[in-house]
Amino acid sequence: MAFPITRHRRLRRTAAMRSLVRETQLSVDDLIYPLFITHGTNTKTEIASMPGVYQLSIDMLKAEIDAIVASGLKAVLLFGLPATKDAIGTSAFEDDGIVQQATRAIKEWAPNLLVVADTCLCEFTDHGHCGMIHHDPRTGNAEIDNDSSLEILVRTAVSQARAGADIIAPSNMMDGFVGAIREGLDAAGFEMVPIMSYSVKYASAYYGPFREAADSAPQFGDRKSYQMDPANAREALREAESDVLEGADMLMVKPALAYMDLIRTLKDQYDLPLVAYNVSAEYSMVKAAAANGWIDERSIVLETLTGMKRAGADIIITYHALDAARWLRGE
Repeated sequence: MAFPITRHRRLRRTAAMRSLVRETQLSVDDLIYPLFITHGTNTKTEIASMPGVYQLSIDMLKAEIDAIVASGLKAVLLFGLPATKDAIGTSAFEDDGIVQQATRAIKEWAPNLLVVADTCLCEFTDHGHCGMIHHDPRTGNAEIDNDSSLEILVRTAVSQARAGADIIAPSNMMDGFVGAIREGLDAAGFEMVPIMSYSVKYASAYYGPFREAADSAPQFGDRKSYQMDPANAREALREAESDVLEGADMLMVKPALAYMDLIRTLKDQYDLPLVAYNVSAEYSMVKAAAANGWIDERSIVLETLTGMKRAGADIIITYHALDAARWLRGE
């Protein structure tokens, strides 16, 4: 049927009608809130490039966790800023590491709040890379050694699970990382701890503010030898397929906003829960524009998160989570 018999506006006439036929529902249950935990005491340092996001010492974390629980959010993602760094990221896998300490505290304060532990080494290594450094004997050039990195990542994941992490989220992009971590978790008795794999993680300029927040900028070179080329889409299917075969429980696309096509592609291809990471620069751009009065922050954030959900994301990691939870309640 065509106009005038068909009138599409009939289903848009009122707020109640639009709500009745709405195809995509964004919920507080869809959101994960990232936290940056630092060493020391009495520390709550706002990240200059990410207004409203803080580096928190563990003694300052309780109030934040109380607010998160009160908001209705169900999960947090932990990143750690250690007191010391070395070539192999020892602080990442120590039982008294910063992430491990924070995990134990959160599980004591809020047992039902899911703790997702980012499993990477860049915050903990003195060189800022996500794996171990190897010098090519032919050229002398420093390269990231894949297989020795897996050993450290497994130790880190097991240590995080032992501390009480509900979900292990490896973000390092080493080949075989899901299979190695799955084997390590199972051998340590953590066969019921799921892996949220950063399956499709691009070498993106959108990570800039995060590297300030996590003090994780590489001290030489870049991460393009292990993170994906932003121009590639078919490669994402190969990466995701490897993770599925190795035992991933959830897949992720990072960043989200410039990679909505990949979110849809993975959603159509696989039946695992799909995560989108609404990354730091995506957050910072909204905050900067809102601070200048150029946009309506609430409307922009909710529209963006809804777009990610519509594209196929089941779960969204976002620094907007606390605000979004409040807005979704109508506040």
